[in-house]
Amino acid sequence: MKRKGNILIIDDNEEILLSLEVLLSKDFTGIKTLSSPNQVSSLLRNQKFDVYILDMNFTAEIQSGNEGFYWMKEILNHDPDAAIIFITAFAGIELAVKAIKEGATDFIEKPWDNRKLLTTVINAYNLRKSKNKIAILEKKQEQLQKDSFKETQLVKGNSVSIRKVYNVVDKVSKTDANVLILGENGTGKQVIAHEVHNKSHRKNAAFISIDMGAISETLFESELFGHTKGAFTDAKDERIGKIELATGGTLFLDEIGNLPLNLQSKLLTVLQNRTLYRLGSNEPVEIDIRLISASNQNLNELSKNGQFREDLLYRLNTVQIDLPSLKNRKADIKLLINFFLNEFRGKYKKPNLELEETAYKKLINYDWPGNIRQLKHTIENLVILSGRGWVSSADIVLKGPPGKTTSRTQGNFYENEKEHIKYVLGKNKGQLSKTAKELGIARTTLYRKIEKYDL
Repeated sequence: MKRKGNILIIDDNEEILLSLEVLLSKDFTGIKTLSSPNQVSSLLRNQKFDVYILDMNFTAEIQSGNEGFYWMKEILNHDPDAAIIFITAFAGIELAVKAIKEGATDFIEKPWDNRKLLTTVINAYNLRKSKNKIAILEKKQEQLQKDSFKETQLVKGNSVSIRKVYNVVDKVSKTDANVLILGENGTGKQVIAHEVHNKSHRKNAAFISIDMGAISETLFESELFGHTKGAFTDAKDERIGKIELATGGTLFLDEIGNLPLNLQSKLLTVLQNRTLYRLGSNEPVEIDIRLISASNQNLNELSKNGQFREDLLYRLNTVQIDLPSLKNRKADIKLLINFFLNEFRGKYKKPNLELEETAYKKLINYDWPGNIRQLKHTIENLVILSGRGWVSSADIVLKGPPGKTTSRTQGNFYENEKEHIKYVLGKNKGQLSKTAKELGIARTTLYRKIEKYDL
């Protein structure tokens, strides 16, 4: 079976080029030959090779090897981890040692022994692959530290609706099936996605989360697929895209319904082929991911209206998980209150702070249009502002009458949403990126709501 390797041979002798091409094509899938090194720089702007076989001398009567060293440096400028094998009829131990010191991988004399040459090329190929793996692992680690997902602990409830969710999570986690999680903002879609990952065989690999609504169209391919150095004006370094970072683990596409139609087709192609191309590269990168998506929108309706590709929806929705709103989980609210209360008592050094029963009752009877996220913010606010050892119902100011279903009254819903956004904006001192992230919406959505509510 041929190795998936690309070999570039540079020699001014056409017979040598043909001989090496015939010999190596039996073991490698891609052989490229150049009779002049002057074409190297332009070629390497768009393509990298696993092994470079480079003649040391291109001018008659000159056997110093300086030409070979010059072109080796040019290759290394484009491809610092290049595996370069020098080939020459005028070999010497001093020249060979110098070549290795300067960055060459190995050295072959003309005429060569076919078996020895093939072994040398295979060893160089394996070395290159090892370097690639190390480089990718290092870049993954670096980017994972930057883009690390702050894990939120799952608070298991006892309500019938949430137990149905846990039942599906337990079943689907054992597979690699694609999962689509639907639910209102603040219901914990990302937490459930992480729970699926934690219960899967991929739990020790990366969990990469992408807010699809927050990625601009111009940066979409770079962010998801990665890019090579020099692929565009600001591409000063090579970047591994988030899909490639998730290989071996789980890719979580949050708010997938916000993705524009023209970008949906690009994503679909990658998901179907399980292969991507970094910007500026013609080399395919195979991916192995567990795909989980989430949305607060009705994707079936979007699909019927031509706003979401039906074929992409089928690709995402092997198993669907519908998260209930908090108003439909009344039995879990006290458990959630105590969990957040304990968290913020420790954070703000108020270990003895308690809630009176009347406070619990008021919080439980409220309908929470912002769901768990709003409840968490409310408890944090109560802990911060409390000046004594307890919180009473009088300390809790909630918009809308308790016990009423706010979603049935449009005015109540919008008023609550406005107050919630206003609170989170104030908490983050007007920083829109932080506010949008905390609210679980895209910045563009936040802009529209700020304009709508005149905040």
